[in-house]
Amino acid sequence: MKKVLKWIGISFGALTLSILLFFVSLRFNDGPVEFWPWFTISIGGPFKTGELAPTPADWNFLKDRQEIQMQSLNPTTSRTVWLSVYDGRLFIVSGYMNTGIGRLWKQWPVDIEQDDRVILRVDGTLYEQRMQRIQQGAEIVPVMTELGRKYGGGGPGSELAVTAGFVWMFELLPRE
Repeated sequence: MKKVLKWIGISFGALTLSILLFFVSLRFNDGPVEFWPWFTISIGGPFKTGELAPTPADWNFLKDRQEIQMQSLNPTTSRTVWLSVYDGRLFIVSGYMNTGIGRLWKQWPVDIEQDDRVILRVDGTLYEQRMQRIQQGAEIVPVMTELGRKYGGGGPGSELAVTAGFVWMFELLPRE
């Protein structure tokens, strides 16, 4: 029985180490890792490719896009995020912020509060931006409604989710 437990322990340790090394290796990739078009591991390293462009005056060209890539500068990690465009303005929303799984899984919004600089990558074009958290205002309901149209949810009570901090909403602004 001791031998069986020993081998189970060794196997579990090897599996845990392999998973850890896999996730560490993702941080050296050029952006988030996408295995299939419908399955994205939302973590990656800093962008190494792409052409820098000025911030567009109107983000409506992204209105029907499902995902974009975003890199924070501190730490220099990237992820795939959902987006919402309202009135030509670009918003990124992060849910589950008041939950235990959210605190483990969604660390980038907390990092953004310390350093709001990000780089977006859309079809090989890079946009240097900063993120401003929105906790109240007239744009909350339309942004959440647009998210609901694209991804589901976002109905009644979505404003309360933002104002209560369950959902963190950010507007993308030009870096000055």
